[in-house]
Amino acid sequence: MSLLSVDEALARILEGAAPRGAEQVALASAGGRVVCEPLQARLMQPPFDCSAMDGYALIAPDEIAYPLEFEIIGESAAGKQFEGRLSRGQAVRIFTGAPLPKEADTIVIQEHTQRSGDRLTILEGITKTRHIRRAGLDFAPGDELLPVGRELDAPALSLAAASGHSAVSVYKKPGVAILATGDELVAPGITPGKDQIIASNSVGVAEIVRRAGGDANDLGIVQDDLSLIEATISAAFDDDIDILVTIGGASVGDRDFVHGALRNCGVDLGFWKIAMRPGKPLMYGRKDVSGRIVHVIGLPGNPVSSLVCSLIFLQPLVARLSGIDQTADIRLARLGAAMPANTARRDFIRATIKRADDGTLIATPYPIQDSSMLSALVRADTLLIREASASAASEGDPCHVLML
Repeated sequence: MSLLSVDEALARILEGAAPRGAEQVALASAGGRVVCEPLQARLMQPPFDCSAMDGYALIAPDEIAYPLEFEIIGESAAGKQFEGRLSRGQAVRIFTGAPLPKEADTIVIQEHTQRSGDRLTILEGITKTRHIRRAGLDFAPGDELLPVGRELDAPALSLAAASGHSAVSVYKKPGVAILATGDELVAPGITPGKDQIIASNSVGVAEIVRRAGGDANDLGIVQDDLSLIEATISAAFDDDIDILVTIGGASVGDRDFVHGALRNCGVDLGFWKIAMRPGKPLMYGRKDVSGRIVHVIGLPGNPVSSLVCSLIFLQPLVARLSGIDQTADIRLARLGAAMPANTARRDFIRATIKRADDGTLIATPYPIQDSSMLSALVRADTLLIREASASAASEGDPCHVLML
């Protein structure tokens, strides 16, 4: 199979991907979820005419010549409104958010007044309807407040609550099973033997899944045994998952069993070689499980390759299945160092970003780009994109960067 371009691979992965079903979720647990049907107001906000400031409610006189004297006949506070009747020449002490007396048409802020007992002197600031919030100013019953596709961030959650909702209908979170393979792997916290290393990729991939809106389930580590890998994959398909992610064994060498195991489990593998660095041996396929499509992504075992491929391919797939149409944050920058001509694969190069005095982004690559070096990825601000077969470039030349 010839190498597939990054853009074509991503297009194939996302083709036809859509959220699977909806569920009602309490607001307290709905942060980051995506609205799947329009949310309409059940209440009016504010529910009554109210004051926008601390001050005094009154009926504006027809003729104004300061100072003006008023009689204070009561008080209206939030949760405890004034129940009397207001006449001309009278005023009611009022606080922010408190209901406006029925007859009042003006609020004068307290800074423009002087008070002595029940006598009020107004020195300035009488403007009819000033500082009054009318009922329904924000929303009224039936108003559409949150459209389909709106992510429930802090303002959206508060708006849903204020409009009378305790729960909201959202897209189901895609379930993602993560399976690491390799005789050399041990779980974090276990001291590796002389020929072993820590299985570090799964926790990083799981965090990418969670931040994209999915539920990650770590299936642990399976040894390089075809029958064991097949059994684990088969059991994963029996669960209600949307994506199966395998880590390691994505090539087709004698010790790479994942490719064969996936085929034996009925996965239709669409491709398994990408024209990119790091991450050439990336696999993708699908399996129909009783009418439910399960996406399968086989990640390379090298730590940086695994995470970079997750950012470029897995993250947008999880986001799409979560109801989010995510766009990569790619920006124009300038090279902070000269770059040699590129080979036939698109490079994603770990780099730092700084901003020049004129605001231009300067991307400087790390000198060593080995795909096992996680520390450089942690320190990187961006992935500098070098297109396949790009010519040599000088310091200061334009480039594109994928922000991390």
